[in-house]
Amino acid sequence: MNRALELYKEKIRGKKAAVLGFGVSNRPLARTIAKWGADVTVFDRKNESDFQELSEYKNIGIKFSLGRGYLDNLKGYDVIFRTPGMHFDIPEIQRELANGAELTSEMEVFMKICPARIYAVTGSDGKTTTTTLIYEMLKQEGYNCYLGGNIGTPLIDKVEEIDVNDRVVLELSSFQLLTMKMSPHTAVITNMSPNHLDIHRSMEEYIDAKKNIYRYQSENDRIVLNYDNPITRSFIPEVKGKLALFSIKEECSTGAFLKGNILVYREGETEGEILPMEDIKLSGMHNVENYLAAVSAVIPEVSTKSIVNVAKNFSGVEHRNEFVRTVNGISFYNDSIGSSPTRTAATLKSFKKKVILIAGGYDKKLCYDELGETIHNSVKLMVLMGDTADKIETSYRNYAKKANVEPIPIVRARNMEEALNSACHLAESGDIVVLSPASASFDMYSNFMERGNHFKEIVSRL
Repeated sequence: MNRALELYKEKIRGKKAAVLGFGVSNRPLARTIAKWGADVTVFDRKNESDFQELSEYKNIGIKFSLGRGYLDNLKGYDVIFRTPGMHFDIPEIQRELANGAELTSEMEVFMKICPARIYAVTGSDGKTTTTTLIYEMLKQEGYNCYLGGNIGTPLIDKVEEIDVNDRVVLELSSFQLLTMKMSPHTAVITNMSPNHLDIHRSMEEYIDAKKNIYRYQSENDRIVLNYDNPITRSFIPEVKGKLALFSIKEECSTGAFLKGNILVYREGETEGEILPMEDIKLSGMHNVENYLAAVSAVIPEVSTKSIVNVAKNFSGVEHRNEFVRTVNGISFYNDSIGSSPTRTAATLKSFKKKVILIAGGYDKKLCYDELGETIHNSVKLMVLMGDTADKIETSYRNYAKKANVEPIPIVRARNMEEALNSACHLAESGDIVVLSPASASFDMYSNFMERGNHFKEIVSRL
């Protein structure tokens, strides 16, 4: 019997619950807590005409406050479930908190009532690949596993089927962690660099949100940190759980690191080789880092044999430097997940020859200055589109002027079709065309998946 789940059902029964936002994770949340007896109202800025089949939710008693002024009716609620993209300090939420409401989220409730051991991953780059690697390694070892969180699969409606002997692997964004008041059994922070500064009030708030992944751990829990990243390394004195590190530059006393070209795991006086990095099917040093992070997370429960099997066979996650096809000798790669300068830099460095880069998109208020050198060394031609096109071009040209080098050709495009047409027209047989925007997608698309799928759709028609 899942005692935590039964207690939560008792707690939520009869309570007035506000679900803020009606996206991917909050739809199963609304259905589930309504089934458990909560009086549920969904609040969303979209109009009813923007949603399909609201009747199925209304039929089970869920009410809606939609459209302009949708938060005007947020009054008198016992519990508020915040959607990840909504900041907690808006006046309507603060008013309810002052009147005694509890602020929580789908993910925080799931973590409280889940009976299984939880692995969770956050970071500025590499979250999804590292999360998926941990999931694949645990599955290879024989565990019954669930994969969810920011990776796109809600789990709140599956909690009643999860067993204590199962394993749950979550990707957590800074938005999900922002108000989190509990931490997973095993936490991983891949790295930290400026990101999402269009939503977070400051870089300090962004970092502080990430810290919630380990802030509430006990000494029996596990925390994995990137030793090579100055920000994550600075977290070491604060950790309460068992610390494991990973590094491609230094040998770690406990954790996984690169020794020559061999992935090694060390704990105290015990050291063991995992595999040569050339055996990892995914290319790029950033993926070596992802494997080291995953190894440091799972090594107490997963054998070297299982880790090696995953390394040799795992071909990657969709939209992460994903090979699409080759047309007339030109190869196309979809890295739509590349929504930050650091992520795009890592992708560009994974290729052994200069590429044609398609970049630009929604402006998250990030700085592109550090991307200039990587572009110059890794790109032969750049096609820019979207809100950040000017920022990326200006940063690159400033780099070229400062470095006293001839700038690469830059072409502008109004949309994805135009960008691909330009890239194809200027490419030669043997060239590589990479979509890695270094920007979010929201100026033209709902999310990075929609952007990547549109890119692949166009490429499929070439």
